[in-house]
Amino acid sequence: MRDFLKELGLSGVNSGVCAKGWVERPGGDELTSYSPVDAEPIGKILQANEEDYARVMDVATETFDTWRMVPAPRRGEIVRQMGEELRKYKRPLGQLISWEMGKVLSEGEGEVQEAIDIADFAVGLSRQLYGLSMHSERPQHRMYEQWHPLGPIGIITAFNFPVAVWAWNAMIAAVCGDTMVWKPSSKTPLCAIAVQHLCNRVMKANDCEGVFNLVVGRGSSVGELLINDGRVPLISATGSCHMGRRIGEAVAKRLSRALLELGGNNAIIVEPDANMDVALPGVAFGAVGTAGQRCTSTRRLFLHKSIAEEFTNRLVKAYESIPAGDPLEKDTLLGPLIDQGAVDDMMDALKQVRAEGGEILTGGKRMERKGFFVEPTIVKARPDMKIVQEETFAPILYVFEYENLDEAIAMQNGVRQGLSSSIFTDSFMGAEKFLSASGSDCGIANVNIGTSGAEIGGAFGGEKETGGGREAGSDSWKLYMRRQTCTLNWSPELPLAQGVKFDLD
Repeated sequence: MRDFLKELGLSGVNSGVCAKGWVERPGGDELTSYSPVDAEPIGKILQANEEDYARVMDVATETFDTWRMVPAPRRGEIVRQMGEELRKYKRPLGQLISWEMGKVLSEGEGEVQEAIDIADFAVGLSRQLYGLSMHSERPQHRMYEQWHPLGPIGIITAFNFPVAVWAWNAMIAAVCGDTMVWKPSSKTPLCAIAVQHLCNRVMKANDCEGVFNLVVGRGSSVGELLINDGRVPLISATGSCHMGRRIGEAVAKRLSRALLELGGNNAIIVEPDANMDVALPGVAFGAVGTAGQRCTSTRRLFLHKSIAEEFTNRLVKAYESIPAGDPLEKDTLLGPLIDQGAVDDMMDALKQVRAEGGEILTGGKRMERKGFFVEPTIVKARPDMKIVQEETFAPILYVFEYENLDEAIAMQNGVRQGLSSSIFTDSFMGAEKFLSASGSDCGIANVNIGTSGAEIGGAFGGEKETGGGREAGSDSWKLYMRRQTCTLNWSPELPLAQGVKFDLD
């Protein structure tokens, strides 16, 4: 057994249900977690059934009644302690993320750092849950708005960021006064259980267990119960567009809120005046980082015709030198895909590329080694190819040529997804055009940096089929709270709004 598993409190068989303590024998099926690095089992999890879910939700609902009355700065202090616990276990938790998900160690530790950063952000936020004060049209009246905790929320996370995305939601929700039920991906359950162990230590020390709750279970049973539960005013879900439609419909039927972070088909535009030594690594990391399994991974690259050949040649050379292998080794830059299904999806996409007349410039094969490793792939493509409209969660980069910036922006915007976008240019006018209302239609628009690597200070999310949700920074906290407009009359009379007269004499 690897040392980091023991350090994080993971045993051979782990309970996947926690609500004020672990449920020792959940009633669901046994789930085995496999490492994508060597396809070998890491550990076993006992999943939740419907009765376990009911127990967890009862705890989250009951705890909300007391947690919402804890002063927000005090809630922030407890979240600060959560950040400290994550700092203490950054190395082993980063190792676990790398081994169970497959991303390289610097990215695994970087994901834990992102969780630490959002905890720090939330601590400051706990003293800044501001409401506006407005002037009343009626004399001797005061009008203002305030924000109250929303309720027990549901958090559904994907395999590719098994810790950070939970933290984006959980840390903000906690300082806002919400409790939560976390349903993680069944592909990375050990990461969730390890994080829950850390939560339990902090919350027990502060005598407030039941705020952070965990339920590992099947989407068809536990997941359906969560998204249809009338006690849950907000479902925050990260995943595919197909999953998002199902959740959005279910939540809309009960008139609750859905925060959806779904597919991305992200693009980079490289102008002829760009600094190529900056653009090249920006494109390469965006497309190859996390083996193309980020929602912000670069899928499409638009190169001006005057630079397309030279830039493509340099990019192909860079791709062919990227070291792949064990993500825990410090020199590795490319880890595996998550499982065999992801490999199959990539190979199917490349079959369609060939059928539509695309040219594979490098890569395109599965590597001959244990685990689920594939060659990072560059495809010379055309805008009319149907496959480029789809998001394949793999390191496939489609390359296009364009003649002017308006054409490039139109092609970039010509897909159903709208998460992240970038332009590399030294032109002030070009950058401003890209960032204008007639420029990129994505929720994230960058200049001279790639599509990946969003900072937690800004709101994260996208438009169109990406779902429209916003997480992490800026004023994203408002979705986790309910707004209340208050008017106080301190006069001896009852003047009505809009000058209405209602005389009972």
